[in-house]
Formats: sequence, structure tokens, C-alpha cells
Amino acid sequence: MVNARESKYLDVIFITVCIVIIIVCLLPMVTLLARSVSSPEYLIRNQVTLWPKGFTLDAYRYVLTDSKYTWSLLWTTMLTVAGTLLSLFMTTLAAFPLTYDKLKGRTIISSLILFTMYFNAGTIPMYLLLKDIGLLNKPLVLIVPYCLSVFNLILMRNYFYTIPASLRESAEMDGAGPVRILLSIYIPLSAPIIATLALFYAVGRWNGFSDALMFMNKREYFPIQLLLYNLINAVSSLETYSTEGFTQPGLSESLKAAAIMFATIPILFVYPWLQKYFIQGVTLGAIKE
Repeated sequence: MVNARESKYLDVIFITVCIVIIIVCLLPMVTLLARSVSSPEYLIRNQVTLWPKGFTLDAYRYVLTDSKYTWSLLWTTMLTVAGTLLSLFMTTLAAFPLTYDKLKGRTIISSLILFTMYFNAGTIPMYLLLKDIGLLNKPLVLIVPYCLSVFNLILMRNYFYTIPASLRESAEMDGAGPVRILLSIYIPLSAPIIATLALFYAVGRWNGFSDALMFMNKREYFPIQLLLYNLINAVSSLETYSTEGFTQPGLSESLKAAAIMFATIPILFVYPWLQKYFIQGVTLGAIKE
């Protein structure tokens, strides 16, 4: 048994560890923010760490007034919203039938779905498939191919298992069909897991760039993360940004930091709205009694 004094010491240790982890997680963001609002001359001399020097908003002014960045942010927002809604729709439709014990071949179907979580054909077969069906360099190639995550499907299916079967049986006795049961019982009771998976899908879509890198050549359809990836790789010196349209000397480092902050901050506002559902959705969806 742990007495009150030992429990207090354990609480102090736990709180200390949490504070250290929080600081470690925040340090990169603080450093990036400081670099984005610092004068280029201090960045060139590597004199900026956690506090900005020579405060200036020139980098943000260049980013916000450049149409390719504002359009890319808007396009990524549309991709994130559309991709998240489609993914939730597909995940729900795939998870709900697997909760029926009387579904023929349910074990085989579940095994095949789980198999794809660990094994896949690879990038080249995916590229050839998308080419054959005409999705390459089309906006849909950034939404359709990865609209369903097997891991998230399993989470939702397991969450559906926690809903009492008696509710479904009662609805069936009243003449309700599967669609009515899903819309009237399962979805209203599944707000925690839906919010959790919405966060997973939204963050994944917002941060995604590999699919656009491999399957998209049209610059106007580049998501913000791919644009930043190209931007950072294109910088050949600390003095010019001419490759991406910026020709002001000495702005490269502050512009990189500002562009990254520009792409990071919007998705951070999503989490507080879904936080109250997050822990409940993950724990209930991951454990089946």
C-alpha cells in the first residue's frame, strides 16, 4: 500500500515529468516563432534562440501577400474538410456492418481488412493503378486513395461494440432497418469516437504531402505542406528567396519560419474543440470488454 506521503512524492514526480515533457514539446514552436519575427541579420549570425531579436513582421507580410501561399492554405483547408467528411463516412459504413454477429463471412472480412493494415502492394503499384483509372494530377487523387484508415476503422468498430445490443434489438423489433438504426442510435451515441477520428483524419490530411509529391504535378493543387517542403528545399542560401518569388536579401530563414508557422497554427485551433471527446473516444474505442 502507498501511504499519503509516498503518494504526494509520486504526484510531485509525475507533475515534474509532465512539465518537462511539455517544455520539450513547446521549445521547437517557441524557437520557430522567435525566428519568424526576428531580423535577418540576427538569424544569419545565429543569435536567435527562444527570444526574438530585431522584432519585425516582414516575413509574415511577404507570406500573407503572396497569392500562392494564401491559395495553398485555402486549398488545403478544402482538402482537409472534404477528406475528413469522406473518411468519416467511409469508416462508419465499413465499421457498422462488422458489429452484426449474423453477418456472413464477418471473420474473414475482418481478417482481410486487418491484413491490409500490415501489408500493401507499395507505391509503384499504387501509382500504376491511379494512372490506369485516370486520377493522376487530378484533385481527387489527394482525397480518394487514402480516405479510409484500417486503424481508425478498428477503433470505430470496437466503439460500436460498446453500445448495448439491446438498443439495436429493440429497434429491430419496432421495424427499424440497419440504416435507421445507424442514423438514429449508433451515430448519436458515437460523438466521442467520431470527434476523435475526425481529429485523426484532419491532422493527417493537413500534414500530408507525400501523396501530392508522388501523384500531383500541377502546382495549383499543391497542399500547403508540399509547398513548404519545396520552399525549404529550394533555399540555396541565407540571402535570397528568389526561387519562390522572394528577392529581398537576408529573408530566407525568417521566411521559412514564418511559412511553417503560417501552416501550423490553423490546425492547432481544431484540437481544443475536440479535446473533451478525445480521451474518451480513444479509450472506449480501443478496448472491448
